[in-house]
Amino acid sequence: MPGNGEAVTRRTEARSGEGSAFVLSRGVVVLFAVACGASVANVYFSQPLLVTMGHDLAMSPALVGSVVTLTHVGYGLGLFFLVPLGDVADRRRLIVAQLLLLVVALGVVVAGRTAATLLVGMAATGLLAVVTQTMVAFAASLAPPAGRGRVVGQVTSGVVVGILLARTASGLMADLAGWRSVYLASASLTALLALVLHRVLPRHNDAPPTPPRYGQLLRSTITLFARERLLRLRALFGLLVFAAFSTLWSSIALPLSEAPYFLSPSTIGALGLIGVAGALAATAAGRLNDRGLSRRTTGIALALLTASWVPLAFTRNSLWALVVGVILLDLAVQAVHVTNQTLIHALHPDAGSRLIGGYMVFYSIGSATGALAATSLYTVAGWGAVCALGAAFSGLGLALWAFTRHDTPDPAASTPCALAAAGPAPGTLAPGGAKDCSTG
Repeated sequence: MPGNGEAVTRRTEARSGEGSAFVLSRGVVVLFAVACGASVANVYFSQPLLVTMGHDLAMSPALVGSVVTLTHVGYGLGLFFLVPLGDVADRRRLIVAQLLLLVVALGVVVAGRTAATLLVGMAATGLLAVVTQTMVAFAASLAPPAGRGRVVGQVTSGVVVGILLARTASGLMADLAGWRSVYLASASLTALLALVLHRVLPRHNDAPPTPPRYGQLLRSTITLFARERLLRLRALFGLLVFAAFSTLWSSIALPLSEAPYFLSPSTIGALGLIGVAGALAATAAGRLNDRGLSRRTTGIALALLTASWVPLAFTRNSLWALVVGVILLDLAVQAVHVTNQTLIHALHPDAGSRLIGGYMVFYSIGSATGALAATSLYTVAGWGAVCALGAAFSGLGLALWAFTRHDTPDPAASTPCALAAAGPAPGTLAPGGAKDCSTG
């Protein structure tokens, strides 16, 4: 999937009856990756800052945990209510508008002086950070079919790097200038990206002449999900792996800030760089998927995810054990995530925003569940119980794969059966040609 990348790929779009060619250069793909990474980073900035935020605003450990939870709840709502608009709206305008509103939400976080204001700002930040998924779908739609996997992989790698750098940058900046400086800097960068994307991206609207109403569009998303088994299965994998992911990263700052380590936010944030293996896994998983090995890749990754909690359980005794566990966990999560996105988008590229949005709702549910459960469990039962929780999420994913690996086809290139089964969104044309979708 992500690899060297072609210097130039082309796609011709038709808008209002006129054809206009847009060159998807390597530079534009990199811009997409940077913008996606910067946007999604807002969801993860708070993880190494929880203790600092709690002290500043006099928040209890359970309430501090809700900072992460509400951010992911907002993200989940945005996935359902905002991302599907990418299938019927001018994506350039949609992206720029969401980025500008994200600047406003980040301003609320910076200005917040009470726990309530902070939580409202974080929820709004999560809601608008879903612009990441709109950009992933836009990049995929601009790429030709033969190069779509590589483009999606490169953009997804940008997301992975954004998540990793979010923890490191936020911890370092919090030590130097306080936790509010993290969100002030992010607001400035987001405003700059909005300006650049407005100038660089093409007007792009693949919507039919008579687009569906908003309510019909949302119902179409639900129908696609309800009738496509591969989407449901991959969504469950996403929920479980990101519940495990969030179990670690939403709570790891708590034991590391206590005896025997007493680490600073910047040091805790630097642990994110250890997860660079996740970016490598995104590349490897994409290539394996292109070779038709997505089922095997998923199984191996879920086994590694389950095994990662063994060294993580020894975190209080050895930082080296933590390092090994983090590498295994991040590698496994990103391998499953990239495989999921590749398979889901291939179901029907014309419904890419709805398909990925539906899948990512479950990603957000898993992340919110892991964050809330882990921080609450740590308060009453300690780090060992948190590791048991993460292992349980991971083991459930592995068991689900074991029970479904033989009866669910998992091709590298899927067919348009999802949209055909759901029926076309009102105002759209059904895919042409009869096709047997009984095995899809």
